[in-house]
Amino acid sequence: MRSSLWRQLSLVVTAVVIGVPLLVICWSVLQLAWSDDTSTLSHLWATVVPEYIRHSLLLLIGVAVGVIVLGVSTAWLTTACRFPGQRVLSWALLLPLAMPAYITAYTYTGMLDFAGPVQSSLREWFDWSYGDYWFPEIRSLGGAIIVLSLVLFPYVYLITRATFIQQSATTIEAGRSLGLNPWQCFVRLALPLARPAIVTGATLALMETLADYGTVAYFGVTTFTTGIFRTWYGLGDLQGALQLAGMLLIAVILLIFIERWSRRQARYDQRNNRPAPPFELRGWKAIAASIACWLPLVFGFILPALQLTSWSIERAEVWQDPDFWQLTFNSFGLAVLAAMLVVTMALWLAYGRRQIPTKIVRTSVAFAGLGYAIPGLVIAVGLMVFLTSIDHLIIAASQAWFDVNPGLLLSGTIFALLFAYSVRFLSVSLQTIQAGLGEIRPSMDEAARIQGYKPLQVLRKIHLPLLRPSVLTALILVGVDVLKELPATLVLRPFDFNTLAVRAYEMAGDERLPDAGPPALMMVLVGLIPVILLSRAMLKSQQSALKEQEFVPVTA
Repeated sequence: MRSSLWRQLSLVVTAVVIGVPLLVICWSVLQLAWSDDTSTLSHLWATVVPEYIRHSLLLLIGVAVGVIVLGVSTAWLTTACRFPGQRVLSWALLLPLAMPAYITAYTYTGMLDFAGPVQSSLREWFDWSYGDYWFPEIRSLGGAIIVLSLVLFPYVYLITRATFIQQSATTIEAGRSLGLNPWQCFVRLALPLARPAIVTGATLALMETLADYGTVAYFGVTTFTTGIFRTWYGLGDLQGALQLAGMLLIAVILLIFIERWSRRQARYDQRNNRPAPPFELRGWKAIAASIACWLPLVFGFILPALQLTSWSIERAEVWQDPDFWQLTFNSFGLAVLAAMLVVTMALWLAYGRRQIPTKIVRTSVAFAGLGYAIPGLVIAVGLMVFLTSIDHLIIAASQAWFDVNPGLLLSGTIFALLFAYSVRFLSVSLQTIQAGLGEIRPSMDEAARIQGYKPLQVLRKIHLPLLRPSVLTALILVGVDVLKELPATLVLRPFDFNTLAVRAYEMAGDERLPDAGPPALMMVLVGLIPVILLSRAMLKSQQSALKEQEFVPVTA
């Protein structure tokens, strides 16, 4: 009994420690509500907050429209229709997920700005000079909307396509029998039934939009993330940064609530083991469907990847530079350390929840998994405040007892980075491992306990061998996410310590876009690993669905 209580306590304490940055932000918001001194907040509201709100809302609305249009249309075409290239597109449309948004922003700036190949070619072909023609400005709010939509639409595509695959065949057949064409079947039948999935995918994309820093900062769009960074580092106003972080946290919590609500409504979707018959598109309809699916892939992945490859070839000497490989070692070393730490914690929490499924343990584990929905910059602000406070206490105690100033031991160290990564990406690992544990029958635990095995022995000798695929997947997913993380790394990295993401950001900020090519290409190549794993899982699920029932295509 006492052992069980200690394990419950350890699980709760672990979850609370993981949630410290969020608790710091929430505490700062409560302090502001209780305090009579609102001068900082009043100044922010009078100067910058309205602009942050306006730009953030316009960005969210634009990205929501973009990801829904691109994600839903491609999901329907690749699921319900047959046309040339459909099989390849069904998995290739996930490739933009491997391209960080800020990397896509750099590539399109290099291609479309005044000195880029597009405008240079136009001036050469038509003998134009500066001021003779109008060209859209990529570094703008509209450019940020387009870039983020191209990178984030796979969230909507992935979830909506899974829903379209599972929709009842009888519904579509009934529509066909009433004389509906493919477009009418989509608008009147499939789209309303897929509404919860569309809302869920769009909400995930919008949470990534709120968390983005590299794209909006490079394009000069003032949002809450750029405002937090500017207020803290530019003005040195930590209190103002905390208050802005609290506002952003409220917005994220609202999006999380919307996403949870949309998933509760998923029970209204119709399910059937028999897949709906596909529409066989021919002639101009097949060509139009193919173009509609290829365009997001070309602009969201292929063109940026080709530009990065071109820059990397142009800067081929970088690949022989020891400093570049030191950056690569720093990035991969951090990714490996963070992945091992995060997966270990996820195993501990997920297995503890399985063994002790009390309400307080379930709530604590759910709380520990909230970090993935919180922007990295918000986590960094809360964590820096917490670690700096502890450092000051250690310094005061050391000076009082030993008359020695040890300096900052926690903030601005690798420990701070690993802490932030654990908070940010624990949810990814936790969900993967919980899914693996869900496939292990509880009777196996009971049989092992009857034979005298203790809980940790059951985990080591029975669960870990069965969880090997889930653990490996979690390690890869967390490692790749850590490799691409920019805002938390920018804020918390030790002095004179760079990663591939930071180097690409610095080179792009100095307008040295070709020099940003090699580190950006390295991140994209590594980012392809989870996308390939996800594509294989999609193909397997689709093939199993097709094997369950043979069906005849319907000519449209």
